[in-house]
Amino acid sequence: MKDITIDSLDELTTVARQIIDSLDGRNVVAFCGAMGAGKTTLISAIMEELGSADTVTSPTFALVNQYYTSERKAVYHFDFYRINNISEAFDMGYEEYFYSGDLCLIEWPERVEALLPDDVMVVRIEILSPTERRFLIE
Repeated sequence: MKDITIDSLDELTTVARQIIDSLDGRNVVAFCGAMGAGKTTLISAIMEELGSADTVTSPTFALVNQYYTSERKAVYHFDFYRINNISEAFDMGYEEYFYSGDLCLIEWPERVEALLPDDVMVVRIEILSPTERRFLIE
């Protein structure tokens, strides 16, 4: 487990790089944190580190956005905040994404916890102050 505390958004690239370097063959990353903790902002930093030119936005209503790395590898960004029950994840075909081998970055994974692969990487974000965040990377 890695424990990283940052004082400003300027340090977010360090966290993004640590997450990428810690994947160790895993492709599903679950981001846990309160509303406003910075989940989407961190995912944006990860995509920037992967060389993506795509604009990262929260897929709150679409449930999933697709981005591409500089190497043209697909990355899927999920936001399960608005699902009402786990059957909605089945209806969208979550298995095709989670088990595709492509990187899957998930906001609000608590809503689909039973569907997450055993080897999921969990990133917990704790708000320490308006500018400080603590990241636990498991």
